[in-house]
Amino acid sequence: MLGPFMLGPSTLSIALAAALAGCAINQEADPMNPIDKANSAADYSPKIPVGTGYFATDSSLPFMAPDFSKITEDDYPPAFEQGMAIQRAEVAAIVNNPAAPSFTNTIVALEKSGRMLGRVSNVFFGLTGSNTTPRLDDIDTEIGPKLAAHNDSINLNAALFERVKAVYDNRSAMTMTREDAALLEKTYDDMVHAGALLSEDERSQVMAINGELSRLTTEFSQTVREGTLANALIVDTAEELAGLSDSEIQQAAELAAEKGAPGKYALALQNTSQQPVLPALTNRETRERLFQASLARSSKGGELDTRTMLARIAALRAQKASLFGKPDWATYTMYDRMAKQPSAALGFMQQMVPALSATQRNEADLLNEKIAEEGKNFTVQPWDWYLYANKVKAEQYAIDEDQIAGYFQLEKVLEDGVFYMANKLYGVTFERRYDIPTYHPDVSTYTLFEADGSELGLFYFDPFQRPSKRGGAWMSNFVDQSHVWNTKPVIYNVLNIPKAAEGEPQLVSFDNVETVFHEFGHALHGFFADQQYVSLSGTSTARDFVEFPSQVHEMWATHPEVLQNYAKHYETGETIPMAMVEKIQKSLKWNQGYEFGEIVEAALLDMKWHSLSAAQAAALETPEEVDGFERQSLSELGLEVDLVPPRYRSSYFNHIFSSPAGYSAGYYSYLWSEMLDKDARDWFMENGGLTRENGAHYRETVLSQGGTMDYSMMYKNFAGRDPKVEPMLISRGLMQEPAE
Repeated sequence: MLGPFMLGPSTLSIALAAALAGCAINQEADPMNPIDKANSAADYSPKIPVGTGYFATDSSLPFMAPDFSKITEDDYPPAFEQGMAIQRAEVAAIVNNPAAPSFTNTIVALEKSGRMLGRVSNVFFGLTGSNTTPRLDDIDTEIGPKLAAHNDSINLNAALFERVKAVYDNRSAMTMTREDAALLEKTYDDMVHAGALLSEDERSQVMAINGELSRLTTEFSQTVREGTLANALIVDTAEELAGLSDSEIQQAAELAAEKGAPGKYALALQNTSQQPVLPALTNRETRERLFQASLARSSKGGELDTRTMLARIAALRAQKASLFGKPDWATYTMYDRMAKQPSAALGFMQQMVPALSATQRNEADLLNEKIAEEGKNFTVQPWDWYLYANKVKAEQYAIDEDQIAGYFQLEKVLEDGVFYMANKLYGVTFERRYDIPTYHPDVSTYTLFEADGSELGLFYFDPFQRPSKRGGAWMSNFVDQSHVWNTKPVIYNVLNIPKAAEGEPQLVSFDNVETVFHEFGHALHGFFADQQYVSLSGTSTARDFVEFPSQVHEMWATHPEVLQNYAKHYETGETIPMAMVEKIQKSLKWNQGYEFGEIVEAALLDMKWHSLSAAQAAALETPEEVDGFERQSLSELGLEVDLVPPRYRSSYFNHIFSSPAGYSAGYYSYLWSEMLDKDARDWFMENGGLTRENGAHYRETVLSQGGTMDYSMMYKNFAGRDPKVEPMLISRGLMQEPAE
């Protein structure tokens, strides 16, 4: 860790090692462990209710994958109710066990509780994100507060915590595996974080806040989705869409007809402030209208306005933090992060601001020069930025985005690019299958096999944008890996790529190529999980670490060997020329004023919201006060926010306001993980690049570890050193590469 962007040892440390001081950790459990032996004396057989319906038992499909041909929307409410009732009985059985508290009868028993609830939750929340319906939305609204109350009834159960604490306090006398020790630590810390050490009155207040937060964050997510759909830009003539292809204009006509405006044209919004079609639109008025529609969504008054809702969410979070004696939500919620403290995350980001601000101004000057060259009488605005950035990029790097897209067919990107990369690094192979029911016709499935031919898991790929899907891209599990349950992972990747017109090739931008590699990096993190316990399995890691394994896999998208295998022109079959690849790689440092700036601004805006004290947050009640706080917060950043708005405005910032916690005070995680990613890329290149040896080492030290150990130690086991921030800054063009 060198240079002006130094991160001290305390910044990159995790409390796990210190908290486990005095606890003997072996690789194998001791069968004579006295605290477990005490349990054998009790002949205790509590009665647990038996569930009914689809989710009562494991699926009979391969890998226990959900059978969407048998699941109906009416299955979910009773399954949730039964799942909660069963888990309540399981927790009561733990509390009432006459045997002395032990790791097995308390910590493991608690970890194993709620199996039916987990099954229905994994499927239900997978669908509400990727293919929701009005009925599912109604169930979501109804079940959210019930689940929050249910979780509180466990986390704030005083008798249960007494048993957990007894095991925790006796840990120095116990011999455990490293994973057992991590589970004990997590169970105790999570209950304390939930409020187990609070007074009865304080716990009641926390439960009330959690219930309201569950309702509000669900409502926020649904309202943002509805507002994004409702705020599609409608124009009168095809001429206003000049620059778009004939098929894109036809799709706009079809969307307008769906919206009750036949004969007109509609452009759907995507979840970010900047809109992907803006660079293609040559009509400046249309560009401005589309961009303003994007910024204005969910903040125009009426029932789709989220501003008072998000203010209440921020206030409730700050109020909850104050009950724990914490000054703000960021301090409260970062207890299990790699960065640990808001000051560490803020300091990390703020040190980038001077170079980033200078880059924004320099790039804006270049764009204005280009505008003047064309004889135009205006200065660059956000809706102009990408159009002219692409023109400068084309001149400086001789790159034509449309020409590049011709080499990127989605199916080849996935099967000949991503899968090829995974095979070269990890020996994994893939087989497309057609016998697994999916939740939408656009979803495809694949079995993954280890190098020895054994089955590794099942993968769902859901690439296309649709109204029933929330914006963005993500990975999650239908079935989690666990040795306790002998389950292999069933994982899905969801993206929002605009679907090509019928009969046309499905070409994608290079940004979407990187997203496919990124999300499959998350999937590999889940597929290579090797844990006993679901709570520690795969991607169950710190929020500011979990993006690292996904981001580092983006590097292979431009690796020559991988590119030459998948980047084939859709018309000629020609492999992408290496000269074009070199231009792409060089061009990645261009436009960082916007691409990096909008992310940094969103991360800092997130921290502003979640650094409010309870009193400060409570004072923001009206839409006007929310707008004023956002304006003030952005103006304090020292960046060109009028030219480069944040990637998300508060009113549609789903990452931080659409779940009880989500990425709140955690959007910085993308940047923190990028630091790890770019440093790791250096390690791969220093050690031979795309090799099975490197893949095996990365799998062993990172991808298979889940949340079982200190993250700084995990990184050091991989790289043999602490991470350096300089590679990230160099890759973004914010720092000069050192002379050889």
